[in-house]
Amino acid sequence: MRALVQRVSKGSVSVEGKIVGAIENGLVILLGIRTGDTETDACYLAEKCAHLRIFEDANGKFNRSLLDIGGGALVISQFTLYGDTRKGRRPGFEEAARPEVAEPLYKLFAQEMRRFPIRVAEGVFGAMMLVEIHNDGPVTFMLESKR
Repeated sequence: MRALVQRVSKGSVSVEGKIVGAIENGLVILLGIRTGDTETDACYLAEKCAHLRIFEDANGKFNRSLLDIGGGALVISQFTLYGDTRKGRRPGFEEAARPEVAEPLYKLFAQEMRRFPIRVAEGVFGAMMLVEIHNDGPVTFMLESKR
């Protein structure tokens, strides 16, 4: 499982012109789920995202987490994080989990984030979405559940 984590001043996601999720000051998390990922991966990555210290303290150091700042998380399913572009010009998605496997893990990840407790907004799994990201910094990290 992969999470592309972006520190944001705000973020939102729209489907068919309607905003379905929005946050201020927090993280936009683009979540990719691979074949073979499990509930353990979702729980591990949610905990990692909640506690990742990428927000600045009074001295300008990355010492504060999403929990410390009371920020929100906008979680978006992103199967293209497992796109393989090594051959040819069209990405292959063989590593990406099938929707019937990926959707429950995506939902579990969001549920685990709420457990901390974090205000969580979500996109619509499988929908064409317009995502607005105001990356703060910019600060972006790729996290993975497996080494």
